[in-house]
Formats: sequence, C-alpha cells, structure tokens
Amino acid sequence: MATDSMTDVFEEHRPVLMGVAYRMLGRVADAEDVVQEAWLRWSTSDHDQVREPRAFLVRVTTRLAIDRLRHLQSRREAYVGPWLPEPYVTELGPAVPDTAERAVLADSVSLAVLVVLESLSPLERAVFVLREAFGFPFAEIADTLDRTEASVRQLAGRARKHVDEGRPRYKVDPAERRDLTERFLAAATEGDLDGLMSLLAPDVRLVGDSGGKSKAPLRVLHSADKVGRFLHSTAGKAAAAARELEVRFIEANGAECLFILVDGRADCVFQLDVADGLIQDVYVVRNPDKLTSLIP
Repeated sequence: MATDSMTDVFEEHRPVLMGVAYRMLGRVADAEDVVQEAWLRWSTSDHDQVREPRAFLVRVTTRLAIDRLRHLQSRREAYVGPWLPEPYVTELGPAVPDTAERAVLADSVSLAVLVVLESLSPLERAVFVLREAFGFPFAEIADTLDRTEASVRQLAGRARKHVDEGRPRYKVDPAERRDLTERFLAAATEGDLDGLMSLLAPDVRLVGDSGGKSKAPLRVLHSADKVGRFLHSTAGKAAAAARELEVRFIEANGAECLFILVDGRADCVFQLDVADGLIQDVYVVRNPDKLTSLIP
C-alpha cells in the first residue's frame, strides 16, 4: 500500500480510534498516545494481509488502551480527591446527523458514565465501549479481545448491569441544561446566594477534581446548603482576585459546559446534570493538567 493511501486510511478511522481510546482511558493525552502507537503499528504492518483496516485498527487501539489502563489504575488509586475524566471536546456537528446515534455517542462519553466505567475491569470496559458506544457485533469484539463470543457476552452483561446501577436515574434535556446553566452562571457571578440555592435539588452533589494541584473539595459535597454556600464563596473569591474573568460555553463530553479562564489561564470546567427543573449534579474539573487540551 502506498504511503499516501496508508495515511488516508488511518485518518479516515482516526475519529473512531480516538473515541475508543478516550472512553477507555478518560484522558485526552493518554488517548492520543495510544492512537499514535496504533499508527506506528499500522505503518509497519503488512497491509496485504489486512482484509479489514477498520477492524485491524480498532483491535490494535483497544489492546493498547487495555494495557495502558492497567498501568494507570495503580496511579489513580493514589489520586488526591475525587477523580473525573479530562474534559473532551465533542462537537459532533453534521458528521453525526442522526438524533439517536448522537444520543448514544453523547451518553457513552458523559462524565457520569465515564466515572462509572472506572470501576469496571479493563476487559469489561473495553466490551462496554465497543458494544454500547460503537455498536460492534459480539463476534468482532471477541476477535478484538481474543476471547470467545460467549465470554464477551458475559462481560457485556456484567458491564451493562454495573453501569445501569451507577449512572444517574434521570435523562438530561439539553434545552433545560442550557437554561439552568445560564441561570447558574448569572447567580454565581452576581453573588446571588438565594438565586443559586433556588436552582439546586435538595440532594444535589458537587464532585470536584483538583488532583491536589488547585483548590477543590477533597470529598463529594452533598445537599443544597453545602453545595450552594461552597459555590457562592468560591465564585466571590475568584471574582475578587481576578484581573480578568472569561466564561465560555463549550460542548464537552456530549454536553454544554462552562469553561472558566482567569487572567487568560484555564481555571476550571463546570458541567451540570439537571432534571425536573433543578440541578442534580455539579462536576468541577480544576486539575490544570486536565485543562490544557481546551486551550487552542
């Protein structure tokens, strides 16, 4: 296969490979490293022996991601405070026009689902990602993982049960999320504690990820009172200390988020899960290592 053709084939499948690697690892840099290694394997392979390039590339990427995930899990056990995935820009645009397909892709990359996937074994996670996010047949997944189809079906069943038990039990409406996010932003920036509290569900949670490298709660906060007062206090301090505060709406992990920059530096990403007209979960990523990919 000519070099140009070889490159074109790989680039055609790069979005799927990156999607698999990110859902497996939860870090953009780690996913990019895996995809780069897959490219090296592809560039040195005997292409005359490859009947299905997509299957070959997904198999290589998945196996590399499993190996890396096993290595990363020991480091995550020593992580300071709650762990959240690195925000991943997911502006699907016209490339995925079908509403049902967009919904599946967005759900499989959501912060809530990726947090649940952290508790799966690497093999269970791989099966869930390939089956639920990308719709691969069980036979193809079995070939990818070098397992029997029966064992893959068992892994899929366990993974699906675990994810269903761990994911939020409500569906997030995008329009409702946008409205509440805008009202949340207005109340926080205006120092309106009562307005902020009125947006929070009584049992709202706040999960903050700092990795010990910036200020964020080291435990999950529960209840509208604790979450509201924490957000009111931190927003006020940030506004007072900053010379320049910039807020951007971005789409990350299949949902609209607030990307906050302080004096030109990435400070945090807020994502809200909402239902019944109230904020149910607040996710805050403040680990600076997880924000670098958001700066052009």
